[in-house]
Amino acid sequence: MDILKQLKISETNPGTSTGKSWMDSSSSVIGSFSPVDGKLIGSVGTTSKQDYETVIAKAQSAFVEWRLWPAPKRGEVVRQIGEALRKNKESLGRLVSYEMGKSLQEGYGEVQEMIDICDLAVGLSRQLHGLTMHSERSAHRMYEQWHPLGIVGIISAFNFPVAVWSWNSMLAWVCGDVCVWKPSEKTPLCGVACQQIVAEVFENNNVPEGVSGLIVGNREVGEWMAKDVRIPLVSATGSTRMGKAVGTAVGARLGRSLLELGGNNAIIISEHADLDIAVRGSIFGAVGTAGQRCTTTRRLIIHESIYEKIKEKLIAAYKQLRIGDPLQEKNHVGPLIDRDAVQLYLNSIEACKKEGGNFIVEGGVLQGDGYESGCYVRPCIAEAKPEFKIVQHETFAPILYLLKYKTIDEAITIQNNVPQGLSSSIMTLNLREAEKFLSQAGSDCGIANVNIGTSGAEIGGAFGGEKETGGGRESGSDAWKAYMRRQTNTINYSTNLPLAQGIKFDL
Repeated sequence: MDILKQLKISETNPGTSTGKSWMDSSSSVIGSFSPVDGKLIGSVGTTSKQDYETVIAKAQSAFVEWRLWPAPKRGEVVRQIGEALRKNKESLGRLVSYEMGKSLQEGYGEVQEMIDICDLAVGLSRQLHGLTMHSERSAHRMYEQWHPLGIVGIISAFNFPVAVWSWNSMLAWVCGDVCVWKPSEKTPLCGVACQQIVAEVFENNNVPEGVSGLIVGNREVGEWMAKDVRIPLVSATGSTRMGKAVGTAVGARLGRSLLELGGNNAIIISEHADLDIAVRGSIFGAVGTAGQRCTTTRRLIIHESIYEKIKEKLIAAYKQLRIGDPLQEKNHVGPLIDRDAVQLYLNSIEACKKEGGNFIVEGGVLQGDGYESGCYVRPCIAEAKPEFKIVQHETFAPILYLLKYKTIDEAITIQNNVPQGLSSSIMTLNLREAEKFLSQAGSDCGIANVNIGTSGAEIGGAFGGEKETGGGRESGSDAWKAYMRRQTNTINYSTNLPLAQGIKFDL
C-alpha cells in the first residue's frame, strides 16, 4: 500500500525493536485488518519473552547514558521528532484513519496532537524546575530537584493509536527517561510506523540504542511489563478492568502506575444554554470517532423545560449524519474497531430496552455496498433514567442517553453519580450555574468544561480523571512530574552541625 511505503514499513513487519535493531524471532504474528473495508493491511510479529528481555536490557543500558544528556539537548532531539512528524502528518494520519477507523480529519488531528506535545516538551526541557526552601538551621540551604525514573512502560489503546504514546514518551524523554511501548494489538502498524520515524531521528543524533523500545502482543506482554520491577512507572490507557489489573500488579511490587481508564461523560444542558452550541457540541461528542473516545459524550442531562426542544433538534441532526468510509472527508462517522465492538454495541442497545429505555433514534448494523467490513453502525439515542445499569456503564460505541433534570443541584448529582470521572461539561450562559459546576460542590471529574463538549482536550492542560478513570494525569501542566522522582537536598555550609527541631546531641 502507498501509505505503508510512505512510512517505510511493509506488509510484513517485525514487531520488536530496541530503537535501532528489529527482532523477528517470533513465529507468531498479528494481522491488522482495517475496519474500513475488512481488508488485511499488514502483519506484525509478536514479541517473545526472550526478545522482551533484550529490549528491557537495552533500555536499562541506554538509561545510564541518556539521563546524563543535558535536558535541553534531549529537548532538541524531541524538536526534531516534531519536525519529522510534520513531514509525515499526511501519511501517518491516513494510516491512523485506515487502521483504526476514525475520520480522516481526526486522524490528522491525532498526529497534530503529537506535534503539539513535541513543542510543549521542547519548552519543558528548559524548565524542569524544583523549589528552594528556607531552612530552620542557620547557614543551611534547602531545595528540591527532580531526577529521571528510568524505564517508562507505555500501554496504549486502539482509539488513539499514536497520540497517547506521544503524550507519555515525549515528556518522559525530555525528563531523561527511556520508554518501552506496547501499542494496541488492534493497531500495531501505527506503532511500527512511529518507531520508524523516531528511530531515524535518534540515529541522526547518536541517541543510545534502547531509549525507544517497541513490543507487540496480547495481554500477556502487558503483564510482563506490569510485573517487571525494572520498570518503575507503567502508564496504561484502556478499560477500567484492564487498569485494575495493571494497577494491582504494579502496586504489588510498589511501582508507580499512571492510569487513564474509562469515561462515562455527561453534558448538562441548562435552560439558560445557547441551544445551537449545546446541540453541536453534544453531537460531535457523541458520534466523533464513532463513540470510541474515552471522552465521548454518553449522557445528556437536559433541563425539563427545554427537553422536548433539544430532543427534536437531535433527531433532526442525526438524520443528517453521513456514515461511511472515514477516508472520505464528507462522512461524519466511520466504523467501530471490529465486530466484537459491534456486538457490545448491540448488547447495550438490548440491555437499555430491557430496562425501559425508549429509542428516539434507532440503532443497527449497516449492510450493503461500502459496509462490507460489518463494523458500521448507526449512532442512536435513547431516553433513559439515571439509575439504569446500562447508563452507569461505558459502552465504546455511539449510544447517547437522554436524562431529565429540574434543578442544577439535581443535574450535578446525576452527572457525578456514575463510577467514572473523566470529562464533563455544562452548557449555560448563567454565571452562577457555571461557577457552581466548576466549584468543589460541582463536577467530580478531572475535566470540567463550560460551553464546550466533553471531548477535544488541548495538550496544554493535564489530561485525566478520577474514580474508576484511574486518577492519572498526562500531557500538559505539571504532568511531567509523574515521570520523575523528587529529591530534597539540604546543604550545611557552616562550621557547626545543628540538628533539626532543636535536638541536642552533644558528646
